[in-house]
Amino acid sequence: MSTVWHLYLLECRTGNGTSLYAGITTDLDRRYAEHTAGTGARYTRAHPPIRLLASRVYPDRSSDSKAEAALKKLARTRKLAFFSP
Repeated sequence: MSTVWHLYLLECRTGNGTSLYAGITTDLDRRYAEHTAGTGARYTRAHPPIRLLASRVYPDRSSDSKAEAALKKLARTRKLAFFSP
């Protein structure tokens, strides 16, 4: 059985509004729980997540990592559209 990878986008709280955080994982529920508990990425420890905005499944880590890199290059206004079919 192959492992499924998830690319996800979080809305995070900042001092003056919100920001977006993108990441990859094999277990979306566990990773989101880590972020909300303050044990996830350094960025989400400083900027706690408000909600999960979107996610997409990929068949392997390579394609997921490439999609994450492409997502991170987009302007904020286009990141959510990245997840549309």
